[in-house]
Amino acid sequence: MHLLKLEPSFAKPKNQVKGESERKNIIECPNGTVPIIRNTKKYVANAQYWTEKHLNPLTTDSHGTHIAGVRTTDQGPYRGVIASLSVHDLNISRDQASYAHIYIGSGIYNKVNFIQTGWMINPSLFGDGRAWSYGFWKGANGAGCYNTICRGFVQVSKTDHLSGPLPQLPAGGERAISVSIQQDKKTGNWWTTDIRSNEPDVHIGYWPKELFDLISKSANIVGVTGSVQASPSGQSPPMGNGHFPTDDDAGSARVGEVKFIDNDFVVKGSDQYKLEKLLDSNKCYGLKDGKKLILFKYGGPGGNSCGI
Repeated sequence: MHLLKLEPSFAKPKNQVKGESERKNIIECPNGTVPIIRNTKKYVANAQYWTEKHLNPLTTDSHGTHIAGVRTTDQGPYRGVIASLSVHDLNISRDQASYAHIYIGSGIYNKVNFIQTGWMINPSLFGDGRAWSYGFWKGANGAGCYNTICRGFVQVSKTDHLSGPLPQLPAGGERAISVSIQQDKKTGNWWTTDIRSNEPDVHIGYWPKELFDLISKSANIVGVTGSVQASPSGQSPPMGNGHFPTDDDAGSARVGEVKFIDNDFVVKGSDQYKLEKLLDSNKCYGLKDGKKLILFKYGGPGGNSCGI
């Protein structure tokens, strides 16, 4: 039996990543309730279809997917990851997806456990072409799903939900979300939190440790990537902001300051770790080191010659 938790044991830490988050309080629920997406039959069917195609972040060899990002090279253990991700509007067809996320995971032989959260544009899944926040997990016995499609994620926040459309900004405005996946030292549950710079962080909810058989105690790999899922025809969608990264920070999709949480639950900067760069199609996408509070820039236009 799982005992419901209303907040993590680290509920009142100082902000560990500075940066504005654009995941605003879109919904205010009455006491005793939380926001949950209505799982229509069509939404469930689409989510099941995309679950089968979803990128396994622990390998760079997933059919129809392309990635640009970084991950740790040693085998942990890790207790979490924190990062700021710029958010962009893209023209994505209904048989494609483009997203950016943080993740934690472990794998052995043909078995994997992982958790991801970030933002995604997927018209088939969400019903429109806007950027949505999302979560995805894969656990014991191959179980797992997007958001709250299946039993697993426990929504706790009454104002910030795991999955929802991210607000549009006036022309010229820049959007970003700052998110974390962090294991609770007392319970072992994996929490996702909306990191705020000038107000208290919002603990959205958690994936109970009982869902997993490889990451119930810790994770071996953590990372941050931009990813795409090509259409069945082989046409790959744009990634990031749809442009190759340049020296112009404002003109590139960005991953800001990234921090990892070590086995002792200590938050450390990414500069204290050796990171592996991941880029599997330099014809269509790019990856460029950042400066100061930007870890890296990434993205590209996609196309029909990106490989499989």
